[in-house]
Amino acid sequence: MVLLTLHSPRQKFFGLLLELSPCGVGLRGVPVESLEDMARQIRGGEHASASTLFFPMHRVERMELDEPAGELPSLGESFAESAGRSVAEIFGHRSKAGVC
Repeated sequence: MVLLTLHSPRQKFFGLLLELSPCGVGLRGVPVESLEDMARQIRGGEHASASTLFFPMHRVERMELDEPAGELPSLGESFAESAGRSVAEIFGHRSKAGVC
């Protein structure tokens, strides 16, 4: 799981890294600002799923592994606690982004 920061326009996405190539980044994920809403929908029994996305490398500003920071949980851990389901279940691999 990664946190991807993009520019032009500035956006942040959270998700499962599918592909990293000189052309760009393939990700199965959602915008960070939608993560909490998605967890609530899943907890409430509603259908919610991640999208398979590709971002060209010229838009990628930074990519970080989703890891806990000291006592602070990772985004994935927080999501799983809120949703009541693991990140792997929701963001599991369904397709390959391969564009390059």
